[in-house]
Amino acid sequence: MTAAAANLPRQPWSTTVAIRFSHCDPAGIVYFASHFDILNNVVEAWFVEALGIDYYHVVGTRRVGLGYVHAACDFVAPARMGERLVYGVTVERIGNKSIPLRITATRAATKILGASLVIVTTDLDRGTSVPVPDDIRTAVTSYFAGQA
Repeated sequence: MTAAAANLPRQPWSTTVAIRFSHCDPAGIVYFASHFDILNNVVEAWFVEALGIDYYHVVGTRRVGLGYVHAACDFVAPARMGERLVYGVTVERIGNKSIPLRITATRAATKILGASLVIVTTDLDRGTSVPVPDDIRTAVTSYFAGQA
């Protein structure tokens, strides 16, 4: 195990998100599209806090895209303004050019949603998929091993 991997937190990593007015529809329930925005914010935080990789640097400076080739969500229970949801990130596997994730959001013991996101790494200047960069592969592999 590398020194960087030894410093990674035990998995699955999770973060708490406060549900805001801006996330909700007129019924006071999180609008389905807002869930995907929140999920993307969770993934960005996961890169920084759990993997120790500066998400902005990867995308903005290195020009490696971390977009989604697949995004699906099962909505189990409604979430409302003022609630705090805990989002946990699990790596399903590590592909050559992709990282499939499973994200679950809960409120106390209640499951709110289960999402499946597949990140594909791309060269932003050429618009083509590329192998997962070595530093990201190493961090995700360590994280994946820590899930067991």
